Amino acid sequence: MKQRSWLALWAVLFIVCSVLGFIPEQQGAGAWMMTLAAAVFFLPPAMVLYQAGKAKDRQSVKLICFLAALSLGLTLVLLVLNFMAAVRSEFLGTVLHYVLVVVSTPMIASGHWRSSGWTPPPGHSAAPFPKTPSELPP
Repeated sequence: MKQRSWLALWAVLFIVCSVLGFIPEQQGAGAWMMTLAAAVFFLPPAMVLYQAGKAKDRQSVKLICFLAALSLGLTLVLLVLNFMAAVRSEFLGTVLHYVLVVVSTPMIASGHWRSSGWTPPPGHSAAPFPKTPSELPP
C-alpha cells in the first residue's frame, strides 16, 4: 500500500477508536474486540515507518515522530489539567476526560477495554492490593 493509504487508514482507525472510547466497559468478547481495534491502530504508522526506512524517506519518519510526540505531549498536559480540575467542578473534569480520551486514542480507551477483559474467571477473586506495609507478604 502507498503511504497515503496507510495514513488514511490510520485516520479512520483513530476515529473508530475515539468513538469506541466512549462505550462503557464491555465484558468478554466485546472487550477483546475493542482491545484488538486498539492494537490494530498502531499498524498503519508502523508500516509507514517501515516503508520510509526502506526508501530512506526522512520526511515520513519526521511526520510520524511529530504526530506521536504531539499525542504524548497533549496527553501529558491533559492528564495534569484533569488532576488539577479534581478540586474544581465536576463538569470541567468530565470535559477534560472526554478530550483526553480523544487525544490519547487508543491509549486511554484500550486501557479501559483491556482492564475489563482481564477479569478473573467466575468463582475466583483478584487479590486485593495491600493497604499498609503490615499487610505485605513476608
